[in-house]
Amino acid sequence: MITIGQLARYAGVTIKAVRHYHKVGLLAEPARDVSGYRRYTAQDAIDLVKIRTLAEAGVPLARVRELLAAGEDEFASAITEIDEALRLREEEIRLARERVVRLSAGNGLFVSAEAAAMLDRLREIGVSERGVRMERDVWVLMQTVAPDEAAVWLADKTDALADPEFREIYLGYDDAFGWSPDDPRLPTLARRAAEWMSSRQELPVADPEITALAMSAAGASSPAWHRMAELAR
Repeated sequence: MITIGQLARYAGVTIKAVRHYHKVGLLAEPARDVSGYRRYTAQDAIDLVKIRTLAEAGVPLARVRELLAAGEDEFASAITEIDEALRLREEEIRLARERVVRLSAGNGLFVSAEAAAMLDRLREIGVSERGVRMERDVWVLMQTVAPDEAAVWLADKTDALADPEFREIYLGYDDAFGWSPDDPRLPTLARRAAEWMSSRQELPVADPEITALAMSAAGASSPAWHRMAELAR
């Protein structure tokens, strides 16, 4: 007969683990001796080693009891099933780690790699962090609810950023965010943008409700921008 401390040491687990296995019903609690201490047998140590081995192999505790009582064929089948579940979990963990790496890079966690590259380009040309954040938030929603259309819009936006005229207009709009709606510079900027847009190919029309929702969520609106939209129309 051995103590709980000896049992834990022989099986390579902690006393806390032994008590947990008692609690969840994997290891039967032995009777106490006249001094009130639990006394274990060699069979308890063997059972505990089996429990520890299965647990360390990734077998859920809820299935350990089933496997301890299973025949060879049933055991092999269950292990194959558990191995597949672990493989899928491993893939989930791999993808989660990729997201964590992308998180450290900033925008890449929330949008596609193409959109993240476009946002990086905006920073390079001098767009404010406010402007980049607005763009990102718009793309987060648009790529989710209208992925096919968003892919076309994104390709067009990326192409447009290669045009020096568009970059100047974009930077002008970024600067104008906080201007007064009566600022005398707005008509010229709005006209310049409208002329540039007239030369572009037609793109898929976005759902106006979704577009409005995305713009609103991103805070992509100001009195000056609203005024320029009116002037452009």
